[in-house]
Amino acid sequence: MRSFFPAPFRAASIALLAACCAWSTGAQAQKASGARGVKTVTGSTPYATREDAMRFADEVAERRGLDREWVRATIGSARFLPNVPRLMLPGPVGSVKNWQVYRSRFIDATRIAAGVRFWRNNADTLARAEQVYGVPPEIIVGIVGVETIYGRNMGNFRVIDALATLSFDFPQAHPRAAEREAFFRGELESFLSTESRTSENPLVPVGSYAGATGMPQFMPSSIAKYAVDFDGDNRIDLVDNTADVIGSVASYFKAFGWTPGMPAIYPVHFEEERLKKPLLLAPDILPTFSIDSFVAAGAVPEGDGLRHKGLLALVELQNGADAPPTYVAGTRNFYVITRYNWSSYYAMSVLDLGQEVKAAMEQ
Repeated sequence: MRSFFPAPFRAASIALLAACCAWSTGAQAQKASGARGVKTVTGSTPYATREDAMRFADEVAERRGLDREWVRATIGSARFLPNVPRLMLPGPVGSVKNWQVYRSRFIDATRIAAGVRFWRNNADTLARAEQVYGVPPEIIVGIVGVETIYGRNMGNFRVIDALATLSFDFPQAHPRAAEREAFFRGELESFLSTESRTSENPLVPVGSYAGATGMPQFMPSSIAKYAVDFDGDNRIDLVDNTADVIGSVASYFKAFGWTPGMPAIYPVHFEEERLKKPLLLAPDILPTFSIDSFVAAGAVPEGDGLRHKGLLALVELQNGADAPPTYVAGTRNFYVITRYNWSSYYAMSVLDLGQEVKAAMEQ
């Protein structure tokens, strides 16, 4: 698989890039993922015929100081992925989430065993990441395990195809279509900026249908902002280099305000006679309540939670229509985990997988 930020860019000719586009769409991209037994998903109509795509290419070239013809050739070689817009649409209105079902997708014997191997193989690097960034091993292990099962499932969509599709054909039925389209155009621009500094073909990288890549599934802007060369080899590789993966995840968490030594959650019980659940749930998962105001509203953290110095949030995890929700008191660190993926269910899965792997390590 290719790596990010290798040796300084040695520009191939624009003509050569354009000439090899058709071949890269299938054979070269498939070769990039073939080492892991993954067949690359290929798109249909190229964006070279789209006026809006070419106009965007010109704008990016001017903003970033990139070669205009290279940008136009790269975006023009991207192909529309017909199934990707549908994958971006939210679930049916009124559907009830189920934490136990969600959890079962990520916490199982296979993923725990893979996590133990990952931790043991990278114990020194995980310890160094905690020393440098303050992020404990179980959090990093939980992230990489939930995202890709430690590199096993890193995606099979060409990044250029995924980002172009979501930049120029984002589903307008989405309730935040304009906002999300702008986000993906920003990611496409970041991807092009990074690729212009590498010596490899920008049509080769593969990842998720949203354009995330590598073991930690970083989006292009996250690679630019948070990825680090953690083993000092003068390159950043989030596909095959576990040191860079570990350091980059830890760097991401520190950038978003991870507090060393602070638990992410506390168990909580309710005092029904004074419970003000609507008040507690109104800020969603953003920590808003001091321990005194949290308890005054009828939610009582258990154990060390009563001595917590920061703000808290009441986190509700639904368990389907026929079971009561699960509740925890979330700290600032829980909120930081949700900056990686804006879902309390995701954050709880990361925490639970990390703890399960840690427990298995101690057996």
